[in-house]
Amino acid sequence: MANPRASQDVNTSLDVESEKGGLLSSETRERADSLIDEAMGVLQLKDEESGVRSAPDPPRGRPSSLLFWISVNIISTVAIVFINKSIFAAPSFNQAQFIFASYHFILTYLLLSLLSSAHPLLVSIKQFERRHASVVSIFPLAASMSLSVTFLNTSLAFCSVPFYQTVRVLLTPVVAAINYLFFAKSIPSQAAFMLIPTCAGVGFMAYSDTKGAAATGGQTTSLFGAFFALTGVFISSIYTVWIGTYHRKLDMSSTQLLHSQSLLGGFMLAVAGVLSGKIPDFAAFDTRMWQMMFLSGLCATFLNLSQFRVIAMAGPVAGTVVGHVKTITIVLLGWSISGKAVNQGSIIGIVVAIAGIIAYTAAEKHYGRK
Repeated sequence: MANPRASQDVNTSLDVESEKGGLLSSETRERADSLIDEAMGVLQLKDEESGVRSAPDPPRGRPSSLLFWISVNIISTVAIVFINKSIFAAPSFNQAQFIFASYHFILTYLLLSLLSSAHPLLVSIKQFERRHASVVSIFPLAASMSLSVTFLNTSLAFCSVPFYQTVRVLLTPVVAAINYLFFAKSIPSQAAFMLIPTCAGVGFMAYSDTKGAAATGGQTTSLFGAFFALTGVFISSIYTVWIGTYHRKLDMSSTQLLHSQSLLGGFMLAVAGVLSGKIPDFAAFDTRMWQMMFLSGLCATFLNLSQFRVIAMAGPVAGTVVGHVKTITIVLLGWSISGKAVNQGSIIGIVVAIAGIIAYTAAEKHYGRK
């Protein structure tokens, strides 16, 4: 049985992706924000599926406090996408994805260490009990999470922000397909039909965005970026499916599992960065770059803290709704900030994809799991 205290985890949602009873929640697609957001979201979803969570209803907080944490979550999520995009535009970090992801993994570990500390001065903010797993047992999961984040971060450097954000909706149909083909797990047919326009919308958006880049030479989405984005989504899907197995195998809750793998993941990515030779020239960083790095880490920290609070105070349904709001906000801001005429095909593709995933969410919740 899971540790009683751990069962009270204020369940964090990656891109808090938690839909009760669903194969995949919309929040899991929030990988755009940071490695932390996606990993924690996928883990929270699997907590619900594996029964680690024991509390039937999340504790409720004051409406004003809930609104504050939802605002913090949305602002930090949106901000980190554009901050990271700016960082990746710099030659120092354009190809140094291993080191950058390692930086965020270490932040994840430090944050969760604080939230699980037994120190008398920190006991008031303690959210879960620590559990430890051997390096051998946790290595495959940490490796897959590291690859997923690295590929998705790399795609951000070579894709438009709207495409980078929208492609994450494919995580839902890919996970559903893997579960159906290999584990005979199905979703309601009404929900499955909604995944067709979702996939079609992303495909049309990808075609329009890459075609626009080839025609204008502008910085939209390159084929290279699209390849990394789609590969990252596929690896994330495998990681998502594996999570359920590791919950049962290690008898650990979401935050316990992430705490155990984040330090190992950060170490592996740092080593990979050194071996690849793609190490940023920190000595050449100007004040602005250091500020952007600090802001990226700060946003990642607030993102995670706010996701703990939102799920604790309002439950996973609120996380799903907030996830949709963040996706739409990031897409709209990505278009407005680009300062370029928006490709009509991209608009159609994104609208269809987002409408499809929202319809899927509603259908899955209404008709329930088979």
